[in-house]
Amino acid sequence: MKKTNYQRSRGVMLLNVVVFGMIATGLVIALTSWFAVTWKGLRYVAEDEQAFHIAEAGIEYYRWHLAHAPNDFKDGTNNPGPYVHPFKDAEGNVIGSFSLEITPPATGSTLVTITSTGTVEGSSAEAALRVELAKPSFAKYAFVANDEMRFGEGTEVFGPIHSNDGIRFDGLAHNLISSARESYDDPDHSGPNEWAVHTHVSPVDPNYPTTLPDRFDVFEAGRQVAAPAVDFAGLTADLAALKALAQTAEGRYFGSSGNAGYHVVLGTNDKFTLYRVRSQQSPHSSCTNVLGQDDWNTWSIRQQTLIGTYNFPANGVIFLEDHVWVSGQINTARLTIAAARFPDSPSTRRNIIITNDITYTNNDGQDVLALIAQKDVNIGMYSDTSLQIDAALVAQNGRVGRHYYRGPQGSQPGCSPYHTRSEIELYGMIGTNVRYGFAYTDGNGYTNREITYDANLLYGPPPSFPLTSDQYEILTWQEL
Repeated sequence: MKKTNYQRSRGVMLLNVVVFGMIATGLVIALTSWFAVTWKGLRYVAEDEQAFHIAEAGIEYYRWHLAHAPNDFKDGTNNPGPYVHPFKDAEGNVIGSFSLEITPPATGSTLVTITSTGTVEGSSAEAALRVELAKPSFAKYAFVANDEMRFGEGTEVFGPIHSNDGIRFDGLAHNLISSARESYDDPDHSGPNEWAVHTHVSPVDPNYPTTLPDRFDVFEAGRQVAAPAVDFAGLTADLAALKALAQTAEGRYFGSSGNAGYHVVLGTNDKFTLYRVRSQQSPHSSCTNVLGQDDWNTWSIRQQTLIGTYNFPANGVIFLEDHVWVSGQINTARLTIAAARFPDSPSTRRNIIITNDITYTNNDGQDVLALIAQKDVNIGMYSDTSLQIDAALVAQNGRVGRHYYRGPQGSQPGCSPYHTRSEIELYGMIGTNVRYGFAYTDGNGYTNREITYDANLLYGPPPSFPLTSDQYEILTWQEL
């Protein structure tokens, strides 16, 4: 029997219904699967995010712990880690935990490494963070001073500079230059007040309070005025603490030499040789203190006698209650050498003197040396014409620098040829209470001066180095 048009239409419709039904069923299944996968992914993302926040909570917990117990690196247990703590929600339900691994500071350092791993209850989600904390020290600066400073042409500095007074900078600074003052009266010339950080490199900076230009040709990383001051007075307590550390079984302490002072010669074998300085070299009769500088002398050894050879101390602190000359080289060593006499009195304050190279074998942070003087850190008159100093230099009550040694005056030789030296290179930092300087405006002193900040000092300062704060600060933050 022949099919009617109606019957044919019903067949086509049925076929379409079946086809579109199958398509719809496939779409529903696909959408359902997509929603399931998406929901699962969102759940995993949420759990990973939760694990991350739990790991952060572990870091914040131990920062709080160190604020209340700054020398406890075992989570109050006196046992080795890791240290696991439950993490609760606002209702008090445990929703995860964090596990802490604490790496305490190296000898004399404040650098603490904390690794926190966060996990979520009933989930495989996990997140790990690592931070480095340290108490900021004087070693965070290439230069830090309590007095006016002037950096002349030819000076190139790689590292931050700060003064509690004003700074005239006519060299090239690769890092931030800051002053605790906003303006000051530059003592090197007359005229109105100038900005506390300024330059006379052409075109000369405008006087205060006219807006300062950027001057990236001099201040590559910029400059800052009215910055927080640094406490130099607190160094007295730090020196007393260094003496106490040196007098323990792990340190090295030497009383008065009974003569002109001591000479410490550092060795690459983790030993130092100690000499008693019996006398200093005398200047020529026409080599005199024409500027009337305080404590003027040649500060150069004439005679010395051997005392002995000693191992570097376990805590890295050598303290001598006399003037101290330092020279030599270290290899994978961390030392702080301090010269001071107590009770503290202006008439008996001790100096550290450098006339020959002090060098590192490694410039990657394995070698660290600090020289801390109660008064001055002097570069002697008979110093090497090309002098290398790898160290952090601190003069608590005096200055880091070289005295003025008069040049030829007519038929008089003065201090020639030692009135001028060729080049001084410092790899480390300088902290000076009084205005520093290795050269004078008439060419006296070191013609070329290159100061490179040892960035390793920021993360690992010398043993028991003076701090600028008692609070731990985050130095690095890393998600593992």
